[in-house]
Amino acid sequence: MIAALAACHGTSSGGSGPQTNALPAFVAGSVRMTSYDGNSDDLLTAGLGKSGLASSSAPAFANPSSPTAAELRRLAIWSNYRALVDMSANGGYGRFWGPNVDLNGNDTLGEGKIAGTEYLAYADDGSGKQNVSLLVQVPASFDANHPCIVTATSSGSRGVYGAISAAGEWGLKRGCAVAYTDKGTGNGAHEFATDTVTLIDGTVASASAAGPLSLFTANVPAATLATFNQTFPYRYAFKHAHSQQNPEQSWGKDTLEAVQFAYWALNQQFAPVIAGSQHGVRYQPGSVTTIAASVSNGGGASIEAAEQDTQGWITAVVVGEPQVNVAMSAGTQVQEGGAPIGAAGKPLADYMTLANLLEPCAAAASQLATAPYLSGLPLATTQSIRSARCASLAAGGVISGGDLQSQATSALAQLHAAGYETDSDFLQAPMWDSQAVPAVAVTYANAYTRASVTDNLCAFSFGATSSTGAAGVAPAVSPMPTVFGLGNGVPPTDGINLVYNNGTAGAADHRLATADASYTGALCLRQLWTNGNATMAASVAAIRVNGDLHGKPAIIVQGRSDALVPVNHASRAYLAQNSFAEGKRSQLSFYEVTNGQHFDAFLPVAGFDTRFIPVHYYNLQALSLMWNHLKSGAPLPPSQVVRTVPRGGTPGQAPALTTANLPAIAADPGANAISVNGGVVNVPQ
Repeated sequence: MIAALAACHGTSSGGSGPQTNALPAFVAGSVRMTSYDGNSDDLLTAGLGKSGLASSSAPAFANPSSPTAAELRRLAIWSNYRALVDMSANGGYGRFWGPNVDLNGNDTLGEGKIAGTEYLAYADDGSGKQNVSLLVQVPASFDANHPCIVTATSSGSRGVYGAISAAGEWGLKRGCAVAYTDKGTGNGAHEFATDTVTLIDGTVASASAAGPLSLFTANVPAATLATFNQTFPYRYAFKHAHSQQNPEQSWGKDTLEAVQFAYWALNQQFAPVIAGSQHGVRYQPGSVTTIAASVSNGGGASIEAAEQDTQGWITAVVVGEPQVNVAMSAGTQVQEGGAPIGAAGKPLADYMTLANLLEPCAAAASQLATAPYLSGLPLATTQSIRSARCASLAAGGVISGGDLQSQATSALAQLHAAGYETDSDFLQAPMWDSQAVPAVAVTYANAYTRASVTDNLCAFSFGATSSTGAAGVAPAVSPMPTVFGLGNGVPPTDGINLVYNNGTAGAADHRLATADASYTGALCLRQLWTNGNATMAASVAAIRVNGDLHGKPAIIVQGRSDALVPVNHASRAYLAQNSFAEGKRSQLSFYEVTNGQHFDAFLPVAGFDTRFIPVHYYNLQALSLMWNHLKSGAPLPPSQVVRTVPRGGTPGQAPALTTANLPAIAADPGANAISVNGGVVNVPQ
């Protein structure tokens, strides 16, 4: 059942009468309410169940050129669920996590479908230029007398279902309402050749027909767009990169608004009717146990929300691998084994542009020869790129060395000096080969400089490419009908690639545009930071976190081997700054997981399966530890290193994951304890 609720911004009834449930003023337009029976369709699996989510075949559309909103929702849940967790049986799906696994870790829930109601709306200032997606899921098992909310702010730049497996699953199983937001990034795409955009439910329309209801329409005048299309055909704009709003500065606010929207939904569903059809207010701010939870960018947004929360909306915080930009105070320090590490607390604009520049060369180091391979390019092509990038870096004086191995060693040493752990060395190659680092570097540079899509910042753009990598070609099939379901908001995605416009033979896939994989463009991105681009500097200053959680109990989990968001710049740095900011008021615990990295979805890949363990397992543990702390007063285990055991075996055929690989977070970590005192953090080696 789908119903639209009017965006009536009510007020209290006045006098001494009961207060009416007013829709928050930031909600724009109508609220879509949909009920799911838990059989044909549901909140967690979109009717697919545990088995359907595990299928490698994407859910089909009745009409591929014009999928329905329900079909797109199903595809989005399928793809986003799989994007964040290991879906292989040997890796733990269906045994340690998944819709069938109950909160005690037992296989008791069958297909795991969950009945309930969804509320979907935009948060906006009335202009239609923000249109942040908000979504609340209220399971049928919600206990109105013991209410709880779990946030699931999207990871990366994913759409509104982007953290459904990371936090939504746990919250729904617990019987909590789950508050989602795409935090103003999402996968809003604008296809210039057809002037087509996406809407809040994933369906598409012309930009003119969509008007202020578009998830994102690039701010490009018609005449400028026509000229751009002629010079740069078949290009796309994406919301995170091209909204010109630095959306990251609002991620905390977006998460808080998702919580407030959840309060409204709960009052709408469980408060009595007091005035005609108007509901009263059963739940006042702070009366609902609320855990701000998510991973990666969503984890960073949860931390930002907790720092900004002055009304008690958030009770506690549990996040994994948070992407945060920490404002480190003088005197704060991160140590490992008693010795200060090379660098801590650098912002993403710094470390990501450096990694994008150096990683293709560092990957050629002989000691990394057996690193997992994550590229659609032939290995010989990738090796040629690595050699050419090293040569260009050496010629530019960025690295030293007169031969490939000395150059690669120099590049890797620079990454170590910049705060990358040696534990992450084997991931330097796949992070660039998979295009995760180049995509993030380009997207965030555009966002931080507030660049227009027509600026082609550092000669990069997003576009369709041919089988040989050439840009400016019409896609065989437009990605727009599926971009909501399959896209992640940071190209390459759903057939839209990262293009370097100044290629040797014209615009092409950035990896193939020049022999050294668009080195000049990568250097340009780096120099935006090192040369002090004023707009970028101001944008980064606006997103810094200060470490003050106002005494809220909090848990951070991160893998030591994380090569996308280095632990020294994220969790370790935040722990140090929180210790400085809160002192004895701090209730933050940090669990650093050895052999853990950023992308659990990569774990089935040969070489990942043998070396790395799922950090998601510990995110779930952390949520349960926090729940027990809030509900029964159980103490949170102190900060510690959790020393896991890799599965080993033959790459691609690692033995099944067992609890022997996954020691529990210890109540008494002993020598594995992480010491924290007055802004100085010391992590055992």
